[in-house]
Amino acid sequence: MSIYTKRFLFGICLLVGILSSLNLRAQEANEENEENTETKGNNEFYIDTKLNTRWELRMGGFDPKKEEEKAGMAHFIMGQYRLNLGYKRDDWLEIRLSPQFSGVWGQAGGTLSLSEGWLCMKHNKTGLFGKVGRQVFEYDDERILGYDDWTMTAPTHDALKFGYEGHGHKVHVMLAYNQNSENIDVGTTYYAGGIQPYKTMQTLWYHYETPKSLFGFSVIGMNIGMQSRRDDKPNKTFYQQLFGTYVKLNPSIVTMEGSFYYQMGEEEHSMKLNAFMGSAKIKVTPNEIYNLFAGYDYLSGDKFPIPVKGTLGLIYHQEARGFAPLFGSHHEFYGAMEFFYMNSYVHNFSPGLQNLYAGGNVSPVKGLKINAAYHFYAISADLSYGRNGKLKKALGHEAELNIGYTFAKFVTVSAGYTFMYGTETMEILQRVSAKRQIHWAWAMLTVNPTIFTTTWLDKKKREKKN
Repeated sequence: MSIYTKRFLFGICLLVGILSSLNLRAQEANEENEENTETKGNNEFYIDTKLNTRWELRMGGFDPKKEEEKAGMAHFIMGQYRLNLGYKRDDWLEIRLSPQFSGVWGQAGGTLSLSEGWLCMKHNKTGLFGKVGRQVFEYDDERILGYDDWTMTAPTHDALKFGYEGHGHKVHVMLAYNQNSENIDVGTTYYAGGIQPYKTMQTLWYHYETPKSLFGFSVIGMNIGMQSRRDDKPNKTFYQQLFGTYVKLNPSIVTMEGSFYYQMGEEEHSMKLNAFMGSAKIKVTPNEIYNLFAGYDYLSGDKFPIPVKGTLGLIYHQEARGFAPLFGSHHEFYGAMEFFYMNSYVHNFSPGLQNLYAGGNVSPVKGLKINAAYHFYAISADLSYGRNGKLKKALGHEAELNIGYTFAKFVTVSAGYTFMYGTETMEILQRVSAKRQIHWAWAMLTVNPTIFTTTWLDKKKREKKN
């Protein structure tokens, strides 16, 4: 850990200690202010934290590029420590800064970054708003645009967002343009390793929702510019588009969701894109104690993505048909193990995915939540090239169990275990060892208290009230 990281963490600890000692005085002042005035302060400042510490045990199959680790074991502890500072003025202005440190225990350096840093302004009478800076994108079920905080780094976007919200309608426009630095020597080339893989992004999102949220639907259109990875065209930007819709119906105890997205354009190697995905889910909630759910996901894939062993592996692809879920919360879909979209396949071609799942949630006592689910996986493309059609599409089975308990309002202890058994197809895709078994266990402590908060009135408003 560098000396700058140590100084940063020491500064946070010192600041937290000082503010904690002042918090009681601030609360007393707020209580006195509320007793003597009927109107709350039009200014608010708050500080809260989020501290995640997670232990993981992985056995088999997580990294297809390292043969020696396929049947091996990984055992480590990760940490994410974030400090959130926010300011609100009336109902029209909000500012938020969120520095954070994340990394594996014992890792040299870790990652010190700014998770969020944005300014938001609203005009309540017209419903117009604007937001600029490093921010989170969470839309619909977060399958395409989501905040995957499970990764500990929690991807965010440097962007300008503006739009309209009111009377059941929401229209958002998002614009982004990324560069690695302000150095003129690199021109406008955006190299890998930035906050997001894209160079430019323009998104239009519309959502309508009926009163009491009985029915809602969204449509989205995205234009994404990716820096060329071709040696003969290093400075070119290739553009790909995504169009889709999301629908949610929530009558009584039944909730139904569905989505469809289509990708077109060119990927970063100038190959044409022709990919799609569809999903459907139903959840039944008889009472507050438990619910049951089931669903199906279909993501298109590339034909013959894996060369036959013993051949040159020269397979010509006219287009890329493997659907990419872009910037979604992958941990929420396709199994808790995130097995299929965290690591790329051979030659970066994907055979697609079919995910049939069912499960349930139960909360027998206050604060305790238990989740169990089963997944059946299969590819969606043809993998029988050169194998006389004998290879089946089934990939395997996954069973998962997660338990969480919240106490003291801001402290949560959770744990989970996932087991996957793969087929011959899974083995050929270089995803598991010859034993075709993967085990994953984890335990996590999450603490997110509000350390300090205070409100106050502007001087003119105090004088006017008095």
